[in-house]
Formats: sequence, C-alpha cells, structure tokens
Amino acid sequence: MFRIQPRVQGVTPELLELYREISPSTIGHLTDFGFLHGAQPLFRPIRLLGNAVTVRTPHIDSSAITKAMELVQPGDVLVIDMSGDEQRACWGEFRTYAAIAQKVAGVIVSGCAADVRAITGHGFPVYSKGISALTTRTLKLEGEVNTPVSVFGVSVQPGDLIVGDDDGVFVISPGEAAEIGIKALEKQRKEEQRRQDYGYVLSSHVLPSQIN
Repeated sequence: MFRIQPRVQGVTPELLELYREISPSTIGHLTDFGFLHGAQPLFRPIRLLGNAVTVRTPHIDSSAITKAMELVQPGDVLVIDMSGDEQRACWGEFRTYAAIAQKVAGVIVSGCAADVRAITGHGFPVYSKGISALTTRTLKLEGEVNTPVSVFGVSVQPGDLIVGDDDGVFVISPGEAAEIGIKALEKQRKEEQRRQDYGYVLSSHVLPSQIN
C-alpha cells in the first residue's frame, strides 16, 4: 500500500533568500537540533538549499521515490528514509537525470547512493550514509510520500527547510527558520569583520591585541 500525501510548500522565497549565504556551521553555533549526523556529501564543494519532499521506502522497494518524483517542484529536496537499510543504494545515475530535468535542488538518503562518478560529473547535490553497488528494486509494494520521516536521527516534516554545504546538513522548521536565520546572518557578518581584521594582522604583523 502506498500513502501519498500532497506536497507541502513550507519554505517561502523570503526564507530562501535569507539562507542563501548562511552556512550550516554557523547554524551549528545556534542550535544542536536538526543536524544530520553522518550525512556525507558525495563530493565537495557542495551546496544544498530547498523545501523538503519526504519519502519513506520499505528497505528493498524504492517505488515510492518514483511517485515522489511526480510531485516535486523546482527547488525541492528529496529526503529519503530507507527504514534502517544502510546497505543498499536507492539513488543513482538515472534518477539523477530525472531530478535535474525537474530542477530538484538535491537529495538526502538515509542509506546509500550509487553511480557516484555520474552524479558527481553533473554536480547534483547528494548526501548519503555511504556508497554501495547493491541497489534497491522497483517492486511496487509500498511506501510513503510527504509524511513525517526520520533520517540520521532527525525527524523531518514535509516542507521543512534544508540547508547543506561541505560541512553537512541542517533541517529547520519553517516556523523557526526566520529567527535562526537572522541570528546566523548577523553572526556571519561579524565573522567577516574578524576575517578582515586578521587579514590585516597577517599582512602587517600587528598583534591581535592591538586591534580595536
């Protein structure tokens, strides 16, 4: 049985603009919640920002991903819960082609990915537990789309904000994203001033204590 819920647009254009330059490592100074421990990018440099479309698959059967691809819109991030299967790959080359054609922002997989060279060659953002040549099948047994899922120890709701880069991925509720984003942006502005100060130190041999 498949449980397919309507797509949720939780992320507004204003949130996307706010987070366009915000790094997950800055968010990590502000909250411990929402970080996907163990989610590894297939390549670096990498950047991921978008609206979560969630998928839950029953281990070997990845048919629900195909159904999710019928609902995605440009800028969406597929978040795939493989129900604890960390051995198989449910994402590979041809699903990547389909995602690029539909302007999907990227994919997060709680299991593995395959066809790494092809995915990397196209620069399509994928975070996963690992890499595997052992793959899922399209058995059309069951699955869920746009229901709450759990990946890397974090509960993800349809429409959540996804923010990723070289350092990892955060999932943020749209209701909390504006407050966190404003604080994160201010922190990054202060850090940029510190970089300029330390650049002056390195170029002129002035002691940091001499900087006002």
